[in-house]
Amino acid sequence: MSELRRHWTPTAVVFLALAVAGLIGTWTFNVFAIVQMRDFLGDLVSSGPAVSSITVDLLIVAIAGSVFIIVEARRLGMRFAWLYIVLSGITAFAFTFPLFLAMRQRHLTARRSSPTHPA
Repeated sequence: MSELRRHWTPTAVVFLALAVAGLIGTWTFNVFAIVQMRDFLGDLVSSGPAVSSITVDLLIVAIAGSVFIIVEARRLGMRFAWLYIVLSGITAFAFTFPLFLAMRQRHLTARRSSPTHPA
């Protein structure tokens, strides 16, 4: 059990909590859209300029975040970074990006405490 709690810093826990909030928050509305048989993509682009602005804003952030995930994971030697991006299409980037940040924080903490990787 203590192995599961290793390397969880307060920062990593905050990122993990944000990931859970992102998953619950987005999937609540996704379920509503499915139950109401809404055109999800059509609603994003045809519900007026304010919604379109928010959509473009979040899309650009998601693309930048995806690039960050790939670059940072390579820099740190984290494996399977592409999986966070793939999962964002199934769940939500509001879930996978904070989840990546939590795992990144754990990885950095583990590296600092490892005798083979100096800080």
